[in-house]
Amino acid sequence: MDVTANQPARPVSQKRVGAAIVMGTALEYFDFFLYSAMAALVIGPTFFPSTDSVASTIASLATFGVGYLARPFAGLIFGIIGDKFGRKTVLSWSLILMGASTGLMGLIPSYATIGIAAPILLVLLRIVQGVGAGAEFSSAIAVSYEFAAPNKRGRLGSLPTLGVNLGVFAASLVVAGLALIGNDFFYSWGWRIPFVLSFALAGVGYIIRLKLPETPEFLDLRPEQTRRGWFRVLADLFRSDWRGVLIVFIVYGGYALVATLWKTFGLSYLTEFQGIGASVSTFGVTLASLFAIFWTPICGRLCDAVPIRWVLAVGGLLVIAYSVPFFWLLDTKTPIWIWVALILGTGFLAPLLSVATSPFMARQFATNTRVTGIGVGKESSGALAAGLGPVIAIALVGSSAASSTIGVSMIFALGGALFVIAAWLGRSVAPSMNPSDSNAPARTSTGI
Repeated sequence: MDVTANQPARPVSQKRVGAAIVMGTALEYFDFFLYSAMAALVIGPTFFPSTDSVASTIASLATFGVGYLARPFAGLIFGIIGDKFGRKTVLSWSLILMGASTGLMGLIPSYATIGIAAPILLVLLRIVQGVGAGAEFSSAIAVSYEFAAPNKRGRLGSLPTLGVNLGVFAASLVVAGLALIGNDFFYSWGWRIPFVLSFALAGVGYIIRLKLPETPEFLDLRPEQTRRGWFRVLADLFRSDWRGVLIVFIVYGGYALVATLWKTFGLSYLTEFQGIGASVSTFGVTLASLFAIFWTPICGRLCDAVPIRWVLAVGGLLVIAYSVPFFWLLDTKTPIWIWVALILGTGFLAPLLSVATSPFMARQFATNTRVTGIGVGKESSGALAAGLGPVIAIALVGSSAASSTIGVSMIFALGGALFVIAAWLGRSVAPSMNPSDSNAPARTSTGI
């Protein structure tokens, strides 16, 4: 199929894909951040009651990590589905999984009511939620990359990040608003309201995704490239693009590590060790997400004007530089400085790195292995970095006699270093097709 045959329809498709990516991803990450915020605030005492509040918080954050541990499986299975049957199929199913699991979480009785069955049901639903999230972002990245012109991949690639921040903003605003009503209301049943609301949000998102067109690059694949067996897709990936999987593993590991420390560990640290109420900390995330909504499109344009690997490298160095001052600001216990700390991390650095990471990951693979490659590399590193990072961080602080954060700052520095390493090793241009094809052109150089 000739690529130029699809060109006249592409502007219309870009409008549709923009709405579908932003709104769909916003709904997905409303659900996902809702759980991460509640894990830091209410999940522990509700489902894991303990006389030791630190132990209760660690157990709560462990359930947050369980969702990430389910995501490598989702990245593999739904990645292959995306490369065999299309990106649209994956994006529709991811909404159903996320919406249903999140809504059901709001209906689980507490530990005091049904005992051990409560945390078991929570963990099972968290696994399903993790599968939905793992299916979502890789396909959204591929869609935004494949619809964009080469000189606009930063701008269109910023759409998944914009959707994430819209979802986080909405979720944090809802949590902060509920917390302001009063602790009795919030901790008794008020926290359940946004979870149950996810049923309706998922339905709206699914309708939006039904109108999403398939990408021209996927439609241009030859039949033999889409009719491959499931194991052949995986074999093609690791035979020809194993380096891309490694690069994605490194770069997304850096992002997942620092982003979850800012958003999830930061809230737990403020609540558990600084005595800061949920209304202050969640409002800080709300402000950071609002800032990110306006900052994200600028990041997209920056990634079109400056080589993405330089954006990643500089961003990684900024993370390292910010690893200690972040805690200086939190330790003031002053709301305005806490909000500044969260805005600089979650609102400024995280969107910059996320926007640059999306097209950077996509260009590591050929079209017929792109979703699988991103999914396997991204979700595997996410399971390790985001799933274990907050738990290890709070355990380090909790085990320190003076509640020292030096160990956590070192984890932040490690995350920043991963961006620099990935920027140095990654490709600057995607291969045109899978080299396992006998007619494939020569491999594109890495452009270090």
